[in-house]
Amino acid sequence: MTRATGVGAAGGPVIVMIDESRKSEPSATQEAPQFAAATRPSEIRQLFFGANRLRPAWAFVAYVLMFYPLQLGLSWLASRVEFGQGRGLWAMPLAEFAVLVAAVSPAVLMGWIERRPLASFGLPAKGAFGRLFWIGAAWGFAGITLLLVVLYGLRVFDFGHLALHGARVAKFALFWAFMFLLVGLFEEFMLRGYSQNSLARAIGFWPAAIALSAVFGLIHLGNAGESWPGLLAAAGIGLFFALTLYRTGNLWFAVGFHAAWDWGETFFYSVPDSGGVFPGHLLASSFHGPKWLTGGTTGPEGSLLCFVVIGLVWVAFSRAYPNVQWRANHEEAPAALP
Repeated sequence: MTRATGVGAAGGPVIVMIDESRKSEPSATQEAPQFAAATRPSEIRQLFFGANRLRPAWAFVAYVLMFYPLQLGLSWLASRVEFGQGRGLWAMPLAEFAVLVAAVSPAVLMGWIERRPLASFGLPAKGAFGRLFWIGAAWGFAGITLLLVVLYGLRVFDFGHLALHGARVAKFALFWAFMFLLVGLFEEFMLRGYSQNSLARAIGFWPAAIALSAVFGLIHLGNAGESWPGLLAAAGIGLFFALTLYRTGNLWFAVGFHAAWDWGETFFYSVPDSGGVFPGHLLASSFHGPKWLTGGTTGPEGSLLCFVVIGLVWVAFSRAYPNVQWRANHEEAPAALP
């Protein structure tokens, strides 16, 4: 506070008190200048990022671009491993493990970039090989059993006789269980793990599931003896696996179902699996009848009755698990299933 002295109109002195603390204060109407060009993110950043995160569509593209070269490289390395005479079958699980690593590794990196845990992409360690996995395995084995029992009743399939005996039964049962566990983990995580999660945040859960299930069907084009009914059945079962993710919140049911279905086909019932016939099978079974009914060289997945089984397990699962548990991330919930 300062004091100033002046002269009034009557000629007498006038003392005026001045508050210096208010001299430097801007007026109530004065505002700081805005520099929009300096604070606005660049157009490139806005294209790739939103809410401080990589946009979901670009996250999906980045995952795919990392997965394919990694898959090629690791598959090549796995193919260089020599197992020696009589151990060639072990090249199959090694190759499957290689592509599983190729599928998981980019997801780990993308999760770190997006600050999201790997567990949010469908395979939480907490539920690993727990109740959902074994329920899924029971459903998968029951599904392939139902299909083959119906074909047996229609007299187009014979179970045949035992092709393995003694310790070889347990040996090959465990080998194929391990092999198809890796298959289930790889194929489910690749198409319904990080891919489904990121693409669903971009276009919605079911559009993403339909697109990735179509990819799942087309992947089987490379199998010898495959057919169009088999490809469509693979896409259909892929869509069912997406439903199990949607209703349970993770992929453990799907992994169990997938592994047990393939194990039942290849080892237990000893029939072609997506066009492939492998050694070390339990039975000397056989098909005889029209291709549309038996599936021909494709196996039971190429039978038109396979679509009936897929429909039955879809309806049964929908009733057994009516509630939606899936989340795109920890903040967002999906729209209700129509």
